[in-house]
Amino acid sequence: MPETGNSSRLFIYKCALVPAQFFEPSSARAMLVETAVIDDADEVSYVGVPYYDAVLIYAHRAGEDFLPEMYHLLRLSEKIEEHNRIAASYDGDRLYLVVVQDREMKLCNSFRAPDFTTAEYFLFMALKKFQMNPEVSDIYFRTPLTEDQRLSLFQYFRSVEQV
Repeated sequence: MPETGNSSRLFIYKCALVPAQFFEPSSARAMLVETAVIDDADEVSYVGVPYYDAVLIYAHRAGEDFLPEMYHLLRLSEKIEEHNRIAASYDGDRLYLVVVQDREMKLCNSFRAPDFTTAEYFLFMALKKFQMNPEVSDIYFRTPLTEDQRLSLFQYFRSVEQV
């Protein structure tokens, strides 16, 4: 579960997953700027994700030393034993989503979703793109779901798990 207190600080969307072979620490900021708008005051950090042979680069406010939600979703996806590995979080404004088939990363991204219906739209769009059938898939959420959200997802997924 996310930390208590100011949990919004965990939901950093300014991040990029880069194959380890292409990552150069001295170029981390330049690499992230290619995919995200970063403020001059933002610090750029990175963390290895060995399971996927990748590095997660992310921007954060100076002095904050926590890992972004995307990192936790990547780690969660490592532990899922199914063929289709779907890990997600929803903070009320943005859907964070990791989609993996076996060990092949299909998607690691976040989507602006001001309501849960929009979040579901992005979720199902991603699954359709990768020809993944939700009826034979489990989805794992790190963030709490309301009963309505859970029931809505149960219409499509084999299982909806909250971790």
